[in-house]
Amino acid sequence: MPRSANQKKKLSVLRSILLERSDESHPLTMKEIINALAAHGISAERKSIYTDLEVLRELGNDIRTVRGKTTAYYIANRVFELPELKLLVDAVSASKFITEKKSAQLIKKLSSLANVHDRKSLNRAVFVSNRAKSMNEDIYSSVDCIHDAIESDVDITFFYFSWNSEKKKELRRGGERYHVSPWSLVWDDSNYYLVGYDLQSKEIRHYRVDKMLSPALTDQKRSGADEFKKYDLSSHSGAVFGMFGGVAERITLSCSNRLANVMIDRFGKDIVLLKDGSDRFRISVSVAASPIFYGWVIGFGDEVRVISPQSVADTVSEMKNK
Repeated sequence: MPRSANQKKKLSVLRSILLERSDESHPLTMKEIINALAAHGISAERKSIYTDLEVLRELGNDIRTVRGKTTAYYIANRVFELPELKLLVDAVSASKFITEKKSAQLIKKLSSLANVHDRKSLNRAVFVSNRAKSMNEDIYSSVDCIHDAIESDVDITFFYFSWNSEKKKELRRGGERYHVSPWSLVWDDSNYYLVGYDLQSKEIRHYRVDKMLSPALTDQKRSGADEFKKYDLSSHSGAVFGMFGGVAERITLSCSNRLANVMIDRFGKDIVLLKDGSDRFRISVSVAASPIFYGWVIGFGDEVRVISPQSVADTVSEMKNK
């Protein structure tokens, strides 16, 4: 038979077809393989496909044969098994560091590593829950910049912001660029933190990477090596707010205006901030009234008050009076 112009890529296409369409529960018959190759503009005979399957096996592909009324084939070994892909997809969905847009892009790429029969079970993770996600789409370039600075042993500068009660960004230090010697990136509580030596305060500090804007490398060598050696990175984890646990309920809080940034960080930008007098606002959030939650609320003193439900407000009051 005459060879088509696409014949040279037949082996690669055959492997892709088996990876995408077959598994133990969905083996492909020879007829289905021939038709799939034809859809790619590749004509093939049974005998040549037998040879190609053997070559793929010799190259390390675990191609299994299912014998019955009709012989069929599937590829067993994959870069990631389905449970592993589910784990990675759930991690992407849960991460506050990764934006909604980037989460969707990454999950789509991860799903492409599974066969067509398993992809629906992976896509479901995009809609797991309304978690608070990062709102800074430039965060990935910020991470790259920090890695480059650490590798090049130079300082970086950047703007640093907070969210105000109007859900707008406010630059800290009056809009002045921060000048920091970066020493480490820490992943904690689903957020990325830069741990670096701040040249203004002359001490080791940590910064939320998603709160950094326009980072840039300098030609100044890093400072603070001795201070960083004394810094206990493990202590950083204990200082970051942990996840609430238990059964969630709707809780209304009255908060000082200066805590708008804290609340938006904790619960996401979609929370509604209602004015509660001239210097406070109210929010209604779904959380579990766990010991962690009570400790968190009490830690703010009078700047955070529980309005409802009354049972939660009473518990906070009792704990404050102990």
